[in-house]
Amino acid sequence: MRATRGAARAYILAVALGAALCVLPALRPGAGTPWTTLGLLAGLYLVCELPGRCPFFGSSVPISAGSFFPLLLVAAFLLPPPAAALVAIPGSLAGRVEKPPATARRIWRAGQLPVTVWAASSVHSLLGGPAALGGPGPGRLPDLPYALLPACAAALTFSLVLTLLDGSILAAAEQLPLRRAWSGLLPRSLGPHLVHGLAGLMMAILWNSSYGPLAALFVLLPMYISCWVFAQYHREHAAHRATIRALVQAVDIKDTYTRGHSERVGHASVLIAQELGMAQERIEVLRFAGILHDVGKLGVPTRVLRKDGPLTPEERRVIELHPEYGHEIVRGIGFLGEARAAILHHHERLDGSGYPYGLTGRRIPEFARVVAVADAFDAMTSTRSYRPGRPVPVALEELKRCAGTQFDPQMVRALVRGLERHGWSGAATAVTADEARVRLPLPRGGDGARGAGAGSVRGPVRPQSPDRPR
Repeated sequence: MRATRGAARAYILAVALGAALCVLPALRPGAGTPWTTLGLLAGLYLVCELPGRCPFFGSSVPISAGSFFPLLLVAAFLLPPPAAALVAIPGSLAGRVEKPPATARRIWRAGQLPVTVWAASSVHSLLGGPAALGGPGPGRLPDLPYALLPACAAALTFSLVLTLLDGSILAAAEQLPLRRAWSGLLPRSLGPHLVHGLAGLMMAILWNSSYGPLAALFVLLPMYISCWVFAQYHREHAAHRATIRALVQAVDIKDTYTRGHSERVGHASVLIAQELGMAQERIEVLRFAGILHDVGKLGVPTRVLRKDGPLTPEERRVIELHPEYGHEIVRGIGFLGEARAAILHHHERLDGSGYPYGLTGRRIPEFARVVAVADAFDAMTSTRSYRPGRPVPVALEELKRCAGTQFDPQMVRALVRGLERHGWSGAATAVTADEARVRLPLPRGGDGARGAGAGSVRGPVRPQSPDRPR
């Protein structure tokens, strides 16, 4: 506990004390606690937590207590609130903890979950939930659909209390504003907790029926398998994000001017994709394409990337190989899908004067046409060491002027609509000029080589992508 902030330490101890007060009535003599049911549920919950600590299983099992919330909700439905709270304690203390401080995290879980289960069980009892579950006798059938009401109310209470406690400890440990700490927690958890509540209701009805606890386990098994699959998906997704983050950091280290540019291009690409009505799965891949569009710069000599003066023809030829370098780097990353084509072709132009292959029109992949517009927009609105960024309206007018020759007009219109809806928070960010030599053709009366416009050019170049060729 010493490695935990003082405020967080005090909060953990306060919640643990609250948990002790919740379970105390069940331990008093004459409380009538149903120890058999309590012991079975507590033991089952403990068994579900223990594989996470077994070296044989390792990280292949869900380690979060959330994987077994249906069991905790069964306890909330079948037991009085103090007894239901007791069910959560053994598994909470025994479960695996991946991040330090392990002791503080175990104490936190052993306090948080009993309080949450106690609140859910209290709401369930208040609404007459135990009577609605029925019993083993022939005349004691479950009262459906009424039993759904207390069960859903208990699941909602479970989600609200858990969210409240999670956000509060985050605020105490990380010194975040409460509003920010709680932001998004409830919407993400409410749906899964309601599903857990329905699964818990099925288990509770079977547990109370003539079939007994063994039949209830048949509900738990598919729930555990689904939770395992879901946990594996999240681990895989986290690995994907780590791969993307490592590649972007490598590019940022090589060329410090690029810092922040990749993320903004990814964000602008998402704005365009949303206006085009792309499926969510494709939007996520397109975001990866925007973030990784310049990963090929890892194959370009650093002295060329950081050169202050005009590029020689030979240096230009080297830097224009970066889309192909990028494609080679990400070729074996299967989850990128269409993003690989965007990385290879984001410097192509509709009129065929782009690179590396001089593709024209619709022969240029859709993702590449999106990223090209997003890349150009951020190039124009980003501040350089030698000029401020252009205002967003000016940059959009420049994109419109070049639509049909350099950019896909559909993508330009989608970006305009997206910015009208959401605005652009990246326009005034710090210097990020991997694209510092902007390549859009200069309008008459345009800015000079060190001006503020998208037509700023350093050295003799042919018109092409709005960022420095790489």
